[in-house]
Amino acid sequence: MPGMHGTVAANRAIHHADVILAIGLRFDDRVTGKVSRFAPHAHTIIHVDIDPAEIGKVVRTHIPIVGDSRLVLRELLKGAKPLKLAGWWRELEEWRTRYPLRFKPKPHLQSQEVIRAFHEATGGNAIVTTGVGQHQMFAAQFFPVTRPRSFLTSGGLGTMGVGLPFAIGAKVARPEELVIDFDGDGSFQMTLQELATVVKYKLDVKVVILNNGYLGMVRQWQDLFHAKRYSEVYLADSNPDFARLAEAYGIKGVRVERKEDLMKGVEAVLSASGPVVAEFKVYHEEGVFPMIPAGGAAEDMILEHPAEREEVEA
Repeated sequence: MPGMHGTVAANRAIHHADVILAIGLRFDDRVTGKVSRFAPHAHTIIHVDIDPAEIGKVVRTHIPIVGDSRLVLRELLKGAKPLKLAGWWRELEEWRTRYPLRFKPKPHLQSQEVIRAFHEATGGNAIVTTGVGQHQMFAAQFFPVTRPRSFLTSGGLGTMGVGLPFAIGAKVARPEELVIDFDGDGSFQMTLQELATVVKYKLDVKVVILNNGYLGMVRQWQDLFHAKRYSEVYLADSNPDFARLAEAYGIKGVRVERKEDLMKGVEAVLSASGPVVAEFKVYHEEGVFPMIPAGGAAEDMILEHPAEREEVEA
């Protein structure tokens, strides 16, 4: 994943690439950062999209191709020739090895370890949906995608509350699949009434709420860039008991507050025969890193909180 919370390897790859083949993406600001500093070494950008309005809208496109990506790729393959890229692959692998996605363990339960625990318990064999916020980025980082159409999120559109409706849609479309909605306490409350839909249609959806008592992503920005002048982000004093809320709908509720109970909670979610809403009380000051600050570029990537900052030069 490239962009604001993408990996070092992905962002460096884009920064140093001489040719970029972009298929069906919007070049939104969460990917490009400061447009004038995006991919400065790329002498050729090829943009494939079915919507002509997207091409050249944000990033200058040298070769525009309007069409269905499946058909376009078939045509491109007819003329494709092997490239000698062994050195480039070695460089990419070096970045992956030197800058893996990681987090520093803390005494408190952390969002990253909850998501990683579900990934390990399922072998990654699940359709994952998310709301919007820190949990969304953590899910993208620590529940690696290995299959097409198995990670449903609103990307840079910022549509809070989509996690549960996305999960409902995924379960209706693929009833045989395990569907997990990783959600935040703020995002989930945008559409929690759809639990009624889950009950009405007997949908075996697993909702995992990473409850940090805040609008986590907004809190992180206010922490990093506004000297911790928190405004309208604290939710813990008004959040419901999500497990009991689920039970009011007739859905199994699970609540996990201690690190030592993590695996017991994961097992309770995955072994249940019907829908579950599980609330994991996670560390409230966790930040999502790496991070490219707003208006920044790949050279400005921050690996850790400024208190223990490590910056990576592109």
